[in-house]
Amino acid sequence: MPRLLIPVETAAAETRVAVSPETIKKFIGLGCSVAIEQGAGASAGFVDSSYTEAGAELVAVGDIQAWGQADLLLCVQTPQQQALAKLRNGALVVGLLSPYSNESLATSLKSCGLSAMALELLPRISRAQSADALSSQANIAGYKAVLLGAAALDRYFPMLMTAAGTVQPAKVVILGAGVAGLQAVATARRLGAVVFVSDIRPAVKEQVESLGARFIEPPEMDDKPAESGGYAKQASEAFLAAQRQQLSDQLAEADVAICTAQVPGRRAPRLISDDMLDRMRPGSVVVDLAVAQGGNCADTQPSQTVDRKGVKLIGANDLPCSVPNHASALYARNLLALLEPMFKDGQFSLDTEDELIAGCLIAQDGSIRRGDVLTPGAN
Repeated sequence: MPRLLIPVETAAAETRVAVSPETIKKFIGLGCSVAIEQGAGASAGFVDSSYTEAGAELVAVGDIQAWGQADLLLCVQTPQQQALAKLRNGALVVGLLSPYSNESLATSLKSCGLSAMALELLPRISRAQSADALSSQANIAGYKAVLLGAAALDRYFPMLMTAAGTVQPAKVVILGAGVAGLQAVATARRLGAVVFVSDIRPAVKEQVESLGARFIEPPEMDDKPAESGGYAKQASEAFLAAQRQQLSDQLAEADVAICTAQVPGRRAPRLISDDMLDRMRPGSVVVDLAVAQGGNCADTQPSQTVDRKGVKLIGANDLPCSVPNHASALYARNLLALLEPMFKDGQFSLDTEDELIAGCLIAQDGSIRRGDVLTPGAN
């Protein structure tokens, strides 16, 4: 009988948990036994009793026996190395493991003889949609970014007709029309703002306009970037420079700018410069979702709000952690959707020929399979 272990998350400010009582029941139905550390779901609103009522066994935090018996460790972020060392050789770790150029993770997996699946590397194909944790969490980030911007803004979002006169709607400019950007569009529109969207991919125009926003056409250049595997490709510096010039006039009239442009494994493109910020009016707001990857906007700082000449710059990293109940519930369903096909007749097996598994299986029994991601250039 495969044994699952769900630990208390130890990363700073992490409030999510890898399973919900709902998914516990389903894993048990697949023939698993499930152990969860005490308090693992407390920050997400899941009390210990809700897990035990679903059939899980409650264990002490760091219990050596529980870790040593686990076949699968389901986590949100990578546990510390000393915790991974408690797992038996061949145990499988599944989570958002931050694999890009993560040599310390590679060292831990090799030294502990572990297998690992990094959800960041899940192929962007239709069959993987229900397991796509990046999308489920980005949806939350896009939603919450708009709420942060609206709360910090010195104006209303919707147009209001009052006895004192008409209040014009806020203008929101969203940079990037990926999952987070499109959710930001939908949320800002629900709040009544006029929304403009800038993206390097002309193909997203239809999606943007279907949500009621206006698409800012990319600059006319020969090297227009497209997308690969569902992600935007890295644009050339010449293209980005032309795009920044185009954005400057839009931002000068904007009340809120929401930055969502990211390229997996690379530094986020700098889209809003100091010169562009100088043109924004005092009282306007920039919410930078890419701040942890270097930021789309100049001067943003992770988890901080910077007042720059009256313009509020919000470094909005880890936004899914601010909505931990739904973030955890969706993430737990992503894990279940990914792992469920691997259980057959009460047994768990990895089919390394499967496209989904091959894409995100970064290590197997201590052997690194995705050195191109974990340790690029090492060979």
